[in-house]
Amino acid sequence: MRFIYNKLFFFVIALTTIFSSCSNIENKKQDKEINFVQKSPAFNEDSCFSFLQKQVSFGPRVPGTEAHKKCGDYLSGQLKKYGLEIQIQNAPVTTYNNKKFNLYNIIGSYKPQLKDRVLLLAHWDSRPIADEDTKDTDKPIDGADDGASGVAVLLEVARQLQLKKPEIGIDIFFSDLEDYGTPNGSGESLPDSWCLGTQHWAKNPHVAGYSANYGILLDMVGAKGAVFPIEGTSLLYAPTIIDKVWQNAANLGYSNYFVSAQMGRTTDDHLYVNEIAKIPCIDIVHMNPNTGTYGDHHHKHSDNIEIIDKGILKMVGQVVLETIWQ
Repeated sequence: MRFIYNKLFFFVIALTTIFSSCSNIENKKQDKEINFVQKSPAFNEDSCFSFLQKQVSFGPRVPGTEAHKKCGDYLSGQLKKYGLEIQIQNAPVTTYNNKKFNLYNIIGSYKPQLKDRVLLLAHWDSRPIADEDTKDTDKPIDGADDGASGVAVLLEVARQLQLKKPEIGIDIFFSDLEDYGTPNGSGESLPDSWCLGTQHWAKNPHVAGYSANYGILLDMVGAKGAVFPIEGTSLLYAPTIIDKVWQNAANLGYSNYFVSAQMGRTTDDHLYVNEIAKIPCIDIVHMNPNTGTYGDHHHKHSDNIEIIDKGILKMVGQVVLETIWQ
């Protein structure tokens, strides 16, 4: 996926923000939990899981493969089925190893006429190698969690938008070529070799002058035992959105999963949404609060359907829905 980095200057800049952010969350819990009324519709974990299964059934969604093409057509068809206005971005890109692909970004817009908008995104491609594994490292992974889980949650969000019709503009962005970055152990680290689809979109948005009030990225949001600490790039660029989302999670009873531990910065799709598109965007991503690393299945063949937990999918999806409806 992406490399993680911690730098002293970040902690110096963010130290006050970290403590005030976590303190604000705790204070808001005391103020709001008693009077909290859920506004969002119930997130359907069975429907979400079926979307995840369908993606994995195509096989690894590696750019340039038939599985990738079939899955892309499926995803755009589902968004269209739920009444979203579809735009496809195609553009030639070159990867770190000089392979050339035609990226396939998928954007579905709900109520595109409205000015107030929220951007929801996840990458739909899967890793072409298992560089964190000990065998078959040159073969692609299923990416049930790393890719398919976030997409599945957003497909269920799209289904709920069609059913409940909230009065806010939503853009669902499935980014391509997120997971084709430099391999672990290659001796080189090229941050911008990741997230190629989002880099292209941020420089060439699907609507000229596009903006959104905020963005939420979902990455690895379906594995058994997942927890979601506060990711550092999110806190640096979008602390108020962290407050909003983590407070909604606490109000829904999920504070044991959306934890206040703060991690280092990551290079993920939200980095380019923040730095290039200038939209405050956070990353809900499974990380170990004790080690600062991703889940044990990260970039391994064990990232398959067997590790997925419907309860985790429901929890993340409900938090996203509540944030939209609130």
